Amino acid sequence: MIRALTGFSTRNPWKVIAVWAVLGIALTIAGQAFVFRATQSNTGDFLPPSYDSAAALKVAEERFGVKPDANTLTVLVARPDGTRLSEADERRIDAEASKLGRHRVAMPKPEEETPFAQDHSQTPKVAPVMTAPDRDFRLLSVELKGNPQDPGLQDTYRAFREQSRAGFAEAGFRTGYTGGLASTVDDIDAEETRARVIGAVMLGVIVLLHVLVFRSVLAALLPLIVVSIIGGAATGTVVGAAMLTGVTLDPSTPQLISVVLVGIGIDYFLFLLFRFREQLRRRPEQPGRAAAAEVSGRVGTAVTSAALTIVAAFATLGVASFGQFRVLGPAIAVSVLVMLLGSLTFMPALLAVTGRRMFWPSRSHRREPRGGSAARLGTWLVRRPLTAALASVALLGALAAGMAGMRMDYGSGGAGGERTAAAATAAEISRAMPAGVSDPISVYVTASDGAPLTTGRLDGLSGTLSRLEGVGQAAPTVLSEDRLAARIDLFPNADPHGQEARDLASGTVRDAVSAHRPAGTEAHVGGTAAVFADVSTAVDKDLRLVFPVAAALIALILFLLLRSLLAPLILMLAVGLGFAATLGAAALVFQHGLDQPGVAFTLPLVLFLFVVALGTDYNILVTDRIREEMERPGPAREAVARAVRHTAPAVATAGVVLAASFGSLAVNPVAATQQIGFATALGILLSAFVLSIVLVPACAVLLGRSLWWPAKPRPAALRPAPEAGTPERVLVP
Repeated sequence: MIRALTGFSTRNPWKVIAVWAVLGIALTIAGQAFVFRATQSNTGDFLPPSYDSAAALKVAEERFGVKPDANTLTVLVARPDGTRLSEADERRIDAEASKLGRHRVAMPKPEEETPFAQDHSQTPKVAPVMTAPDRDFRLLSVELKGNPQDPGLQDTYRAFREQSRAGFAEAGFRTGYTGGLASTVDDIDAEETRARVIGAVMLGVIVLLHVLVFRSVLAALLPLIVVSIIGGAATGTVVGAAMLTGVTLDPSTPQLISVVLVGIGIDYFLFLLFRFREQLRRRPEQPGRAAAAEVSGRVGTAVTSAALTIVAAFATLGVASFGQFRVLGPAIAVSVLVMLLGSLTFMPALLAVTGRRMFWPSRSHRREPRGGSAARLGTWLVRRPLTAALASVALLGALAAGMAGMRMDYGSGGAGGERTAAAATAAEISRAMPAGVSDPISVYVTASDGAPLTTGRLDGLSGTLSRLEGVGQAAPTVLSEDRLAARIDLFPNADPHGQEARDLASGTVRDAVSAHRPAGTEAHVGGTAAVFADVSTAVDKDLRLVFPVAAALIALILFLLLRSLLAPLILMLAVGLGFAATLGAAALVFQHGLDQPGVAFTLPLVLFLFVVALGTDYNILVTDRIREEMERPGPAREAVARAVRHTAPAVATAGVVLAASFGSLAVNPVAATQQIGFATALGILLSAFVLSIVLVPACAVLLGRSLWWPAKPRPAALRPAPEAGTPERVLVP
């Protein structure tokens, strides 16, 4: 099957290239046009309905008309001279708020027209909330509908902000905006320049690495172009599948797909280019198209196994209870399958078309180079395999020790240290009022006995909740239109996105609600703090399920690929140690070094999937080459040295490229994203430079052909096939 695909592609390269160009561009455009209709950012909607905060969200939607796409932000209105508000000031503020609530905000026309773009023009819901106890400012609540990650809604918010600011300024007041959409837009505006610079630097690093390795303009630029086309097609496929099936994606999914595919796509192209150049050096008389066919068929088998390992790892997320994981896993699995298809068709077709011109103007493909650092490394490993293995294990073990005392941080991921206008407004509010006034803990009470609720019936519960330690203030009880549900908003003193507020919502508040809710009623605790408290519980359960399932699937794939019991065991132990070392290093840097609350709750799962899957990726390519070399005549030690010499440059280059791709996330102001970027980049470097290039080959030297027990590669004379020239494999028990 694999050789059939690569063979067809190298025989009909222009047809394959044309199909990919058309489909890639079409799916890329479609994906960009519909991505914001297939995503939503309400974390609570990803929780199973059995969780308390998910039940609270359902009551809010059914009884109080809260829409899933509603974005609530807080507007601060104050006098510019800092004096206290009078009753007349309050009346003027409320009148201006009423005027804003009747005025339709038109979405500005985007600079670049996007097909099928959604129009977010709307009339916002504006309502006065309260005046600060010291009367320094009055707060308004504003609701805009749409996906907060959609640039169209962000522009609509900017238009509303300018209109409201101008209206209140004319009335003699200043304004500040914070919470939800306001914070998102301010963070994006603050990051716009940095994001562009980082993207340009990352691309520059990737191109520079390719130029230094291949000394060719085409070999430097073509991988980026090809991966961009395949990546666009993959994203479009995932977005289209989500819309057809009614599945909602998390806003981070397209970004993660892009980062993953840039990394592994360039990796796969690199493996092809290195092997293609090696083939041209070994058989200079062979036509470029024939060399492309032979190399693609050979590398395609290893690439397929490596890609299926990643697919299997991410597919296991389909069994998770937390919807964000359950959707992310299959989405990335599908995108990796699209990249695999491109690796077996599009990339071989380009090699067949370009041939030796791929490496122009370099002439390095015409001669066998002298033994460089990779050859010296192979020689050293053969001579000192035990030293290399022990040193690798000692390094990884020392880093893994950082897991001692590691804590999970279930924060929602605000910008760390960024002083945006939204952050300044939130700080101004918190100096006079409880920190949670713009993001309360909401208690929803419903009548299970059918009797209408009254505020008097709920006074006991409301009074109890207002006196709880950690609750700064309780808002008046709000009844639904049918009086069969009520909402009591609690404003915690602590940051609503912090651990203290989550403990308050999931512990003290829920206990008090359970003990003091009126007879004949049901009650649920919602709000951001409650949602993330439930998310932490769901994630803990999922990690205990996903880890063993993913490990078992990866081990099965390795067993089927390597047809051995010992080799998969060694590889799994190696990548497991690499995972522990990476997670420990993240804890050392962020929790112990930078004094952050802990490591992001998503980090262990992300590292397990990326570091274990991608680390196994490199190990598969290295061990596959070791076995191939062991099938040649000569001692097993020399076979390992040859394998290291040929694979180390490819693995090292691929590791640096992929680490640079993920490392670009490390400069993001959001603490959780920083951790994912840093730790994943470090894990990939450890997988490439320590596990795949040193530890695994050292174990191969120590075990020799016994590594493949119960089957051992037997040295055999090379018997080229009639056309492909592929050596015959003979396995003996």
